Amino acid sequence: MDIVGLALGLLSGGGGGILAGKAMNSNMGTMGRAITGIVGGTGLAALAPMIPGLEGVFAAPTDGAGLNIGSILGSVVSGGVGGGILTAILGKVMGGK
Repeated sequence: MDIVGLALGLLSGGGGGILAGKAMNSNMGTMGRAITGIVGGTGLAALAPMIPGLEGVFAAPTDGAGLNIGSILGSVVSGGVGGGILTAILGKVMGGK
């Protein structure tokens, strides 16, 4: 994953975490939601190539792909989805409504 993909994944992970936390009314606070989203987004981007069937869905299509639309969308989607999922899980554990 290149630096642009990583930056997009981190930003969209934070955004996905904030949105998921607000949607479920978690009491983690904005900073907690953003940090959880960043961790979740980075985690999904790292794990997706190892999961059968997901290697081309969330991950960048090829190594060193650079700034093509597929790698950009892959980074944004993996960050947002991963961040939202982890934030939703932790929000429920921490007593979200």
